[in-house]
Amino acid sequence: MTDIKSLANEFQEFKKNFEIPQKETELKNLTEKSLDPDLWKDQDKAKKIMQNLSDLKNELDEVKNLEEEINIIESLSNSGEDLTKDISRIESKFKKIVLKTYLNKPNDKKNATLSIHAGQGGTEAMDWVSMLTRMYLRYFERKGWKADIIDQTDGEEAGIKSIVINVTGSYAYGFLKGEAGTHRLVRQSPFNADKLRQTSFALVEVLPEFEEVDLPDIQIKDEDLEIQFFRSGGHGGQNVNKVSTAVRLKHIPTGIVVTAQTERFQEQNRKIAMNLLRAKIWAKQKEQEAQNQKDIKGEYHPPSWGNQIRSYVLHPYKMVKDLRTGIESSNPDAVLDGELDEFIEAELKLK
Repeated sequence: MTDIKSLANEFQEFKKNFEIPQKETELKNLTEKSLDPDLWKDQDKAKKIMQNLSDLKNELDEVKNLEEEINIIESLSNSGEDLTKDISRIESKFKKIVLKTYLNKPNDKKNATLSIHAGQGGTEAMDWVSMLTRMYLRYFERKGWKADIIDQTDGEEAGIKSIVINVTGSYAYGFLKGEAGTHRLVRQSPFNADKLRQTSFALVEVLPEFEEVDLPDIQIKDEDLEIQFFRSGGHGGQNVNKVSTAVRLKHIPTGIVVTAQTERFQEQNRKIAMNLLRAKIWAKQKEQEAQNQKDIKGEYHPPSWGNQIRSYVLHPYKMVKDLRTGIESSNPDAVLDGELDEFIEAELKLK
């Protein structure tokens, strides 16, 4: 464990690079905008300003409060008290603040849309999607993030064919973007009488949540859209099934299709679907740019089936291993219960 003097010195070095004066100026500007009586005439813009204001204020408060705690513990360091627990707690807080410095790409602060799709393997693969869904929902819960399922297709016998989840929380996209790729499960099959060993695959996609004001260059014309309204598959309550509230959009130039079906009103689902479509078009553009500039390391990695990122082995031994960072855990039950911090933090530090 770090001693308090070393921790105080590390903190001062960190503070030099944290750009407090610039952040305080930005906070002042956002506060002035938040007090504009006409702010809520444009609700999307207002929400964005208020979210940025809240995030920035929290960042500055975290650093200020940590500095106060370090100063108090430093002043007590010669008192003879056992400060081990206090120093450990402060060190943990400091590591979390430092971690956010890795989240410095333009979209890292945004909310995210996380999708999981079953690979080959029928019911086995669909059950794997349901296990991953639970894992991520537990992780979101631990982070204090809000999760809304916007589309879900269940398997015929068990599990989930595909699911799309909107994740609302500070830096949700930044933390989650490294989860994109193929996740592999090895276990004894619960669907086979002989309990044979089975390998299943699922694909995770992660996109930033974009609204129209975020991507002015992406113009989605009405004539480029095919819109279908249909009855929801049942995730939204009984009333949803009585009318055609679910929305499916097809973007004709790119062939991208998105669906939203869990809100009670058609217009809400249409707005969610449009935001998701915008993000998918953005991702497609990023992928094309990456293909055109293979020698330049980009931030976007297409979550293709060949891009395997993590293996979860439950039989014949127990191990979760990230193939990019080498991080391992011999406790897959804990990982599948949402304990993903070690894996996600190690991947962030690779960048």
